[in-house]
Amino acid sequence: MTVLVYSDDAGTRQRVRLALGRRPAADVPLVDVVECATAPAVVSRTDAGGLDLLVLDGEAAPAGGLGLCRQLKDEVFQCPPVLVLTGRVQDGWLAAWSRADGAVAHPLDPVAVAAAAAELLRARAARTAPAGR
Repeated sequence: MTVLVYSDDAGTRQRVRLALGRRPAADVPLVDVVECATAPAVVSRTDAGGLDLLVLDGEAAPAGGLGLCRQLKDEVFQCPPVLVLTGRVQDGWLAAWSRADGAVAHPLDPVAVAAAAAELLRARAARTAPAGR
């Protein structure tokens, strides 16, 4: 499965990559991580297809992941699930506004990131599995 990680902060992208590892949970397929540092790169890569999960940093600048999530959900046909990284736990309402499928607050807990990603990847795998399997 392919996971796109967006943040303007290389350290945040690295923390997400380390939290995901090669497999965020034992029952989830291996993941390949694609990193993006700019919103246009995210839009372009998402339009190209082949992504199973987007992890978008709500604290990114100049384009935050929450607004980007809402844009992608509006513009991309069958947009992959999106996990947003919010500035704080109380920003859950912003994640709901953005139409994110999941949210984890900064500071990032690797266990919480992996668990949230695994849940969304499981659901994605179940939706895309061929009938009869």
